[in-house]
Amino acid sequence: MDDKPQAGQGALPDDFQIDIAVVAGRWPDENELATLCHAAIGAVFKVAPVEALASSEVSLVFTDDAAVQELNQRWRDKDKPTNVLSFPGSEPDGDLYGPLMGDIVMAQETINREADELGIEFSQHVSHLVVHGMLHLFDYDHQENDEAELMEGLERQILAGLGISDPYADKPLLADDD
Repeated sequence: MDDKPQAGQGALPDDFQIDIAVVAGRWPDENELATLCHAAIGAVFKVAPVEALASSEVSLVFTDDAAVQELNQRWRDKDKPTNVLSFPGSEPDGDLYGPLMGDIVMAQETINREADELGIEFSQHVSHLVVHGMLHLFDYDHQENDEAELMEGLERQILAGLGISDPYADKPLLADDD
């Protein structure tokens, strides 16, 4: 019998650590961000077929466009800010990930601008990007069209569980061609 959790069967492990650091930008207060991040990450475990080692942890860094642009230049050779960057912390041990899941870094100005352009709440866009970043830490990607479709489908299901409308209804997630 396959012990790997199936979609919809997982749960955020009780001992899963979510570390939040607000280092730059104009973000909601840390308690509000913590509530939002716990809900988004919990939804990932509930919907996606993922599992982490005991006592795993993820770091979420909330910063500004300048800091994300610098990271994007350094690690992806792209001299521009982006909404979210994910840096996996370890290779999976079999089907299990962790204990250092990695870092998710978000750029406040870009997220704020995108939320305005999409006509959605800032908090909904942050939730979406936490989900997107977590899926990247679990090796989901959008480099190829089939990967993008799988990741987009999971994001839709996870966000629907959070009461957030389909972010790809008008603009599908395309393969990352740059």
